Amino acid sequence: MRTILITGPGGSGRTTVAAATALAAARAGTRTLLLGADRDDTLGAVLGTATGPAPAPVEPNLTVRRPDAAQGFRDDLAALQDRAASALDLLGAARLDPEELTPLPGAEELALLRALRDAALAEGDGVHELLVVDLPPAPRALALLALPEELRRYLRRLLPPERQAARALRPVLGRLAGVPLPAESLYEAAARWDLELAAAEAVVADPNTVVRLVAEPGPAGADAVRTTALGLALRGLRTDLLVANRVLPEDAPADSWLAGPVAQQRKTLEEWQGTHDVRTVAHLGRDPRGADDLLALDVPGAGPAEPPVQWPVTDRLAEDGVLVWHIPLPGAIRDELDLVRRGDELVVSAGTFRRIVPLPSALRRCTVDGAALRDGELSVRFAPDPRLWPRTR
Repeated sequence: MRTILITGPGGSGRTTVAAATALAAARAGTRTLLLGADRDDTLGAVLGTATGPAPAPVEPNLTVRRPDAAQGFRDDLAALQDRAASALDLLGAARLDPEELTPLPGAEELALLRALRDAALAEGDGVHELLVVDLPPAPRALALLALPEELRRYLRRLLPPERQAARALRPVLGRLAGVPLPAESLYEAAARWDLELAAAEAVVADPNTVVRLVAEPGPAGADAVRTTALGLALRGLRTDLLVANRVLPEDAPADSWLAGPVAQQRKTLEEWQGTHDVRTVAHLGRDPRGADDLLALDVPGAGPAEPPVQWPVTDRLAEDGVLVWHIPLPGAIRDELDLVRRGDELVVSAGTFRRIVPLPSALRRCTVDGAALRDGELSVRFAPDPRLWPRTR
């Protein structure tokens, strides 16, 4: 199943483009599932029909679902209280009723990740061929896409699976150590969380997953696209298209008030066309509502599949035996880059974004020998450590 993740700066029309993309793919005969993340039913308003937590067919080949973050939060907390019932009773704690629970910040993101996981698990049923996801605005979307990988890393650091003792030996080891070992239920919960996060991460990292950016051409849109593209590149996520939304007509009179905005849009579009695959969507003069308006936008559907891009790529330089890690970072600024080697991980910071990347086994036996940024690509040199690298006779 192919997945198109659609995001952009707030107010850029990303929900409209997501709905139009899914509708165009469905009309072309592709069985499509459209997921929305907005608490308000803006997706339903654009489509002209209400959407809800249960998958609902809108028209042939198009199903829409908007996960209910509030209900998911209540169900999760109720399940947590049930699993911790003995501890809560021991402490004399009063349980919370589902009716008094209000979702905490981040509940919508977690609900969307769960919906992504559910869509991936249902892929084997062959119900859908394309998944279109209306993500939150770009800053929140980037944090959401990073969440599964980061949470799994925290779980592995706090509760390393390889350090779990055999069940029969845990009481004995606890007495020998003089301290109680973590309860088995804690490791079981961590393993369950890891599986759920891994399923969501697999959708994001799948070679058939692409990100489609939506922005209005102009100075603010250009800044947002530059920043978002850098954050996506650091995560190894591939963008297929940049949709320039609400493009004004070029034939506006020179003495009209539209002349200034048209000139700004033209300049931004020329810049984008040098670095992105740009598709323009004309301004309809009104907010699109219903299938007829969405089809009039002429937004591209799924498009042909492209070969995946490996991130990062390691090459061996024969002349000096140095290994080089190539990390594509389009739009990165040299003064805003930072690299830190921490044990078997490499911390890469680019602007306001940071990613902690585990090193392959070969590079763990090397020392960082330098780095350079050229043509939007960061090259990190690793020299074999003679103390760790096998010697040849």
